[in-house]
Amino acid sequence: MGQQKPAEISKDGSFKRQVNQFTTPFGDKSDELPVEAGRYRLLWSAACPWAHRSVIVRKILGLDDAISLGMVSPMRPRIGRVDWEFSLDTDGVDPVLGARYISEIYQNSDSDYSGRPTVPAIVDIPSKKVVNNDYFRLTNYLETDWRPLHKENAPDLYPEPLREEIDALNDIIFNEVNNGVYKCGFAHSQESYEAAYETLFNRLDEFEKRLASQRFLHGDFITDSDVRLYSTLVRFDAAYYTAFNTNRNLIREYEHLWGYVRDLYQTGGFGDTTDFDAIKRHYHLSITISPDKTEPTILPKGPDLTVWNSEHHREAFSGQVEKFLIH
Repeated sequence: MGQQKPAEISKDGSFKRQVNQFTTPFGDKSDELPVEAGRYRLLWSAACPWAHRSVIVRKILGLDDAISLGMVSPMRPRIGRVDWEFSLDTDGVDPVLGARYISEIYQNSDSDYSGRPTVPAIVDIPSKKVVNNDYFRLTNYLETDWRPLHKENAPDLYPEPLREEIDALNDIIFNEVNNGVYKCGFAHSQESYEAAYETLFNRLDEFEKRLASQRFLHGDFITDSDVRLYSTLVRFDAAYYTAFNTNRNLIREYEHLWGYVRDLYQTGGFGDTTDFDAIKRHYHLSITISPDKTEPTILPKGPDLTVWNSEHHREAFSGQVEKFLIH
């Protein structure tokens, strides 16, 4: 009997990411999640771009003390199912939630849950249940609903006058870049791979042009869109280029995209939450959407990471000293 096709692979061989199940928004209505310091734990993997962007925003906005952080290993456990494990913690158990695998928390939240247990996941600590795993909207909730708990003079990453424009660009970033690399890497047919490949690099070429005349995606200050694009660009050369066959260009071969991503990397909240070792180990040794897949055993030695702190000269595009729009 042949290996069963993973659930997220369509008949044409293209990758279709699963839908998030826990999407209750934050807010002050009776059917929304209350914003409350100390109540929630954000679970993440340093390897995962979807989780990383939530951690970047949490750090930039000063929500470190309000929302605790739990980290899983970048290496998938070899247990016959797709999961994440807390093997980095003492005794391999999350010290707050008492779980060994993220699937335990998902099952506690919904005993019928059958999808991949994903990060980021916001867990209600008292009940030990996942209450939100909506990676697409999570940063926006942190930027808006959690504003009362932001640090003093926190930047406005989601300014109201630009939200429609930011949302429109975020959709493009998600479909063609963030998820675009996965559509290349997880494609099960040559046709679906090549279609995703063309879409990805056409969009990167467009961003290269856009960033040739402005410092960030929406002007002189960092927004939610920059966080989302960064999470893919920072992983590109070290992981996606080889592991996902996105090998037309390295990001460092783009003049403006390369300067742009280094500018962000050297900004607080970005580089200090980026773990290249975790990224490389996950994508080259561990990533899978199929528990039966045989994993490789060689970890690539490169690329050279010292260049990430080299001069980028992107400040020449900015009309203001501050990188953020303060609210």
